[in-house]
Amino acid sequence: MNVQEASAPEAEQHEHRQRMMRAMAAVAADKGLSAATIADIVREAGVSKRSFYEHFDSKEACFLALYRAASASALRTLSEAVQPDRPWQAQLEHALGAYFSHLAAGPSLLRSLFVEIHHVGPAGMAVRRTVMQQMADFLMRTVNGADDRGPASGYPALTPTMAMAAVGGINELVLDIIERGAADQLASLAPRASEIVRVLTRTQLAGL
Repeated sequence: MNVQEASAPEAEQHEHRQRMMRAMAAVAADKGLSAATIADIVREAGVSKRSFYEHFDSKEACFLALYRAASASALRTLSEAVQPDRPWQAQLEHALGAYFSHLAAGPSLLRSLFVEIHHVGPAGMAVRRTVMQQMADFLMRTVNGADDRGPASGYPALTPTMAMAAVGGINELVLDIIERGAADQLASLAPRASEIVRVLTRTQLAGL
């Protein structure tokens, strides 16, 4: 048996898993996670229930896999958009613009990433917290690691507390967009989101 023959079943299993996750996104966007059923998911994906249970124990497990994969993709876009040769404020706004454009390109995932995750109980909250921490870490790396930062710039380091506060504020901007059904306006959030970070940094400078 050659390598291609050996890897074919694995590739097929991977494709089935991806199809089910895409189906989960579509069904959750259409009906909401609570109303979604495994029958809905397998019908949308064009696979059997047996195939579903080979990959996931429950619809919640499928949803969490979707959430992790979609969040990782969005955060990767955010990190790859950093331009270290630019001033930190420009770096931040450019990266956030890329992040919001990425989210806008997958409108069916928006509710999953920002709304439906709250309906998965403690497991959902734990995964969401991890993703929020990863974004907060990104903000600290980007802001604190820039060449034009430091005491001479008049800006102190962005602390973990303020970074997390910034992430919370950015999430609220996205939730407002979702509630208004205005996903096409996501890209316009970049200036407002980067201003949240700048204000919180200045707040630290004021000792508040």
